[in-house]
Amino acid sequence: MSFAGKYELESQENSDEFLKLIGIPDDVIEKGRNFKVITEVVQDGNTFVWSQTYPNKTMTNKFIVNQECEMETMAGKKFKVTVTLEGGKLSVRFPKYHLAAEVCGDKLVEVSVPRWARRSRGVGAL
Repeated sequence: MSFAGKYELESQENSDEFLKLIGIPDDVIEKGRNFKVITEVVQDGNTFVWSQTYPNKTMTNKFIVNQECEMETMAGKKFKVTVTLEGGKLSVRFPKYHLAAEVCGDKLVEVSVPRWARRSRGVGAL
Protein backbone atom coordinates (compact mmCIF):
# COMPACT_ATOMS: atom_id res chain seq x y z
CA MET A 1 0.00 0.00 0.00
CA SER A 2 1.50 3.31 -1.06
CA PHE A 3 0.92 6.35 1.13
CA ALA A 4 3.20 8.57 -0.96
CA GLY A 5 1.70 11.86 -2.04
CA LYS A 6 0.72 15.36 -1.02
CA TYR A 7 -2.67 15.84 0.63
CA GLU A 8 -4.68 18.92 1.64
CA LEU A 9 -7.17 18.87 4.51
CA GLU A 10 -10.70 18.74 3.10
CA SER A 11 -12.82 17.94 6.14
CA GLN A 12 -12.58 17.08 9.82
CA GLU A 13 -14.90 16.10 12.64
CA ASN A 14 -14.62 16.95 16.35
CA SER A 15 -11.27 18.63 15.78
CA ASP A 16 -11.57 21.39 18.40
CA GLU A 17 -12.68 18.94 21.10
CA PHE A 18 -9.89 16.51 20.26
CA LEU A 19 -7.19 19.20 20.24
CA LYS A 20 -8.39 20.50 23.63
CA LEU A 21 -8.31 16.96 25.06
CA ILE A 22 -4.67 16.49 24.05
CA GLY A 23 -3.63 19.86 25.49
CA ILE A 24 -3.41 22.20 22.49
CA PRO A 25 -4.06 25.80 23.71
CA ASP A 26 -7.28 27.54 22.62
CA ASP A 27 -5.42 30.33 20.80
CA VAL A 28 -3.52 27.79 18.69
CA ILE A 29 -6.76 25.93 17.92
CA GLU A 30 -8.39 29.21 16.88
CA LYS A 31 -5.51 30.16 14.57
CA GLY A 32 -5.56 26.79 12.87
CA ARG A 33 -9.31 26.34 12.60
CA ASN A 34 -9.59 27.53 8.99
CA PHE A 35 -6.09 26.57 7.88
CA LYS A 36 -5.79 23.77 5.34
CA VAL A 37 -3.14 21.48 6.81
CA ILE A 38 -0.91 20.02 4.10
CA THR A 39 0.40 16.48 4.63
CA GLU A 40 3.23 15.20 2.47
CA VAL A 41 4.30 11.57 2.63
CA VAL A 42 7.48 10.25 1.03
CA GLN A 43 7.66 6.47 1.12
CA ASP A 44 10.40 4.05 0.12
CA GLY A 45 9.18 0.56 1.03
CA ASN A 46 8.75 0.59 4.82
CA THR A 47 10.67 3.86 5.26
CA PHE A 48 8.53 7.00 5.61
CA VAL A 49 9.04 10.75 5.87
CA TRP A 50 5.72 12.23 7.06
CA SER A 51 5.45 16.03 7.08
CA GLN A 52 2.50 18.18 8.12
CA THR A 53 2.42 21.92 7.54
CA TYR A 54 0.43 23.92 10.10
CA PRO A 55 0.20 27.70 10.56
CA ASN A 56 3.77 28.85 11.25
CA LYS A 57 5.12 25.30 11.66
CA THR A 58 6.05 22.22 9.69
CA MET A 59 6.38 18.99 11.66
CA THR A 60 8.32 16.12 10.08
CA ASN A 61 8.57 12.60 11.46
CA LYS A 62 10.78 9.92 9.91
CA PHE A 63 10.17 6.27 10.66
CA ILE A 64 10.60 2.69 9.48
CA VAL A 65 7.62 0.39 10.02
CA ASN A 66 8.13 -2.01 12.96
CA GLN A 67 11.30 -0.25 14.17
CA GLU A 68 11.44 2.01 17.22
CA CYS A 69 11.98 5.66 16.34
CA GLU A 70 11.72 9.11 17.88
CA MET A 71 8.73 11.19 16.84
CA GLU A 72 7.31 14.58 17.74
CA THR A 73 3.73 15.37 18.79
CA MET A 74 1.63 18.32 17.59
CA ALA A 75 2.57 20.00 20.86
CA GLY A 76 6.29 19.62 20.10
CA LYS A 77 7.07 16.83 22.59
CA LYS A 78 9.42 14.06 21.50
CA PHE A 79 8.76 10.42 22.34
CA LYS A 80 9.78 6.92 21.26
CA VAL A 81 7.35 4.67 19.41
CA THR A 82 7.12 1.80 16.95
CA VAL A 83 4.86 2.49 13.97
CA THR A 84 3.01 -0.58 12.70
CA LEU A 85 1.32 -1.36 9.39
CA GLU A 86 -1.51 -3.86 9.33
CA GLY A 87 -4.30 -4.31 6.82
CA GLY A 88 -3.17 -1.22 4.91
CA LYS A 89 -3.37 1.01 8.02
CA LEU A 90 -0.46 2.74 9.71
CA SER A 91 -0.86 2.83 13.48
CA VAL A 92 0.94 5.13 15.93
CA ARG A 93 0.42 5.31 19.70
CA PHE A 94 1.20 8.92 20.59
CA PRO A 95 1.46 9.68 24.34
CA LYS A 96 -2.09 11.10 24.52
CA TYR A 97 -3.81 9.55 21.52
CA HIS A 98 -3.77 6.76 18.98
CA LEU A 99 -3.52 7.62 15.27
CA ALA A 100 -4.56 5.30 12.45
CA ALA A 101 -3.98 6.37 8.84
CA GLU A 102 -4.96 4.75 5.56
CA VAL A 103 -5.31 5.70 1.92
CA CYS A 104 -8.85 5.42 0.54
CA GLY A 105 -8.87 6.14 -3.18
CA ASP A 106 -6.95 9.40 -3.57
CA LYS A 107 -7.53 10.52 0.04
CA LEU A 108 -5.44 10.09 3.17
CA VAL A 109 -7.80 9.32 6.05
CA GLU A 110 -6.48 9.87 9.58
CA VAL A 111 -8.43 8.91 12.69
CA SER A 112 -7.13 10.10 16.07
CA VAL A 113 -8.63 8.81 19.31
CA PRO A 114 -7.64 10.10 22.77
CA ARG A 115 -6.19 7.22 24.79
CA TRP A 116 -8.49 7.81 27.75
CA ALA A 117 -11.71 8.21 25.74
CA ARG A 118 -12.49 4.52 25.42
CA ARG A 119 -14.35 2.63 28.05
CA SER A 120 -14.46 -1.11 28.39
CA ARG A 121 -16.30 -3.17 30.98
CA GLY A 122 -16.64 -6.83 31.75
CA VAL A 123 -20.00 -7.83 33.13
CA GLY A 124 -20.52 -11.24 34.70
CA ALA A 125 -23.69 -13.21 35.07
CA LEU A 126 -25.60 -12.99 38.35
